[in-house]
Amino acid sequence: MKRLFMRFVQEEEGIGVVEMILILVVLIGLVIIFKSQLTSLVNQIFDKITSQSGTI
Repeated sequence: MKRLFMRFVQEEEGIGVVEMILILVVLIGLVIIFKSQLTSLVNQIFDKITSQSGTI
């Protein structure tokens, strides 16, 4: 079992260019789909930070 694992680890060559591009495309698509939700979430977080910054 240990030999199989070691062989698997040695055979992996890392992430290729195509895989990296696909991951970026998916992430960009998710950002575009959920843009309004992300914007409102970030605004709420910054509002909370600015309102509580005076108490520190």
